[in-house]
Amino acid sequence: MEGGEEMQDAVGLRCTWDIPPPAGTQAKWVRLNVGGTVFLTTRQTLCREQKSFLCRLCQGEELQSDRDETGAYLIDRDPTYFGPILNFLRHGKLVLDKDMAEEGVLEEAEFYNIGPLIRIIKDRLEEKDYTVTQVPPKHVYRVLQCQEEELTQMVSTMSDGWRFEQLVNIGSSYNYGNEDQTEFLCVVSKELYNSPNGLSSEPSHKAKVRP
Repeated sequence: MEGGEEMQDAVGLRCTWDIPPPAGTQAKWVRLNVGGTVFLTTRQTLCREQKSFLCRLCQGEELQSDRDETGAYLIDRDPTYFGPILNFLRHGKLVLDKDMAEEGVLEEAEFYNIGPLIRIIKDRLEEKDYTVTQVPPKHVYRVLQCQEEELTQMVSTMSDGWRFEQLVNIGSSYNYGNEDQTEFLCVVSKELYNSPNGLSSEPSHKAKVRP
């Protein structure tokens, strides 16, 4: 990538390389044996992120690494997640197979100390968590049947998030002593929110309120 050009991937996440690689390293090839899998790349690529373990390794800065019979640097890490690491250093874009866990790549990015990639993966994971928690609430309704004289007491004692929605006169009456009492249906509702463990739900039902 030239001139620190900023590029965007499919989800708008790419990195800008602001620091050019050290002079004289552009044409030098490096072999890496990561967990038994050999990767071939250039010093220019490995030094895209100058504070990384890979850049320090190929520059011989205070790091001692054994080599295999071909002269490749031996790195005892999972090669499955090294491909996305190396490709990110090549073009600044995070590309993952659909079955590859971002947490696994994050673990390797932290081991190799590749700061821009660490930030990108953490942002993506936080965005996923935010999306999961932003599910609209579900409204659950209850229908309570009561007499006219019980309405005030019933509404005043509602708690636990329940709120009054509608009052319906069902047109029937009961005689208690010398007074006729009209029957009502009182509709109340409550919001239930999704959680990581699933939706907490409560079925609607009728309840007869009596003294």
